[in-house]
Amino acid sequence: MTPIVRLAAGDLLARAEELAELLTDTVEGGASVGFLAPLDRAEALAWWKERAAAVDAGGLAVWVATAGERVAGTVSLAFPDKPNSRHRAELGKLMVHREARGRSLGRALLATAERAAGEAGITLLHLDTETGSPAESLYRTAGWTRAGMIPDYAATPAGALCPTTIFYKRIGRIGRIGRVGRIVRVGAVSPQGPTPSP
Repeated sequence: MTPIVRLAAGDLLARAEELAELLTDTVEGGASVGFLAPLDRAEALAWWKERAAAVDAGGLAVWVATAGERVAGTVSLAFPDKPNSRHRAELGKLMVHREARGRSLGRALLATAERAAGEAGITLLHLDTETGSPAESLYRTAGWTRAGMIPDYAATPAGALCPTTIFYKRIGRIGRIGRVGRIVRVGAVSPQGPTPSP
């Protein structure tokens, strides 16, 4: 099994070169992850290094999957800082190197982020992904719910505007947020809706 570890800010900086290589490979492969092709390696490196402050502050969690000594995949969770939204997080930058695909690594990274979110008290995850992409199929089969589609939302690496699909997934137990921004648990998530806490 491929090891998946969460990175502290220092770890992210130490692996920034590998993460930059993964990002450039993803963009070269045609995935719409926020960048246009060709993506300059220095730009990719700077982008990852800029994430370290958010990781250090607790607003961003980044995991990497390694194959040997190399980063083969990554996924992130972004946590809102507003008091009324601390029950949710945005899943982003789920990327698997083209040489490591076909081994269920994307699914393993997704499951890792979902599990960690639940352990942190998050009850709702959301994301957006290019409509019709392999990633969309992954989220569907992993139990995410399609909320809708927005046309011409973002450009592909080649510059063509494409639609995006919004997904969400309820995890853990649903509740309400108290005045201090802490989640108050009131029920477990089930296909039929919330159930009372024991």
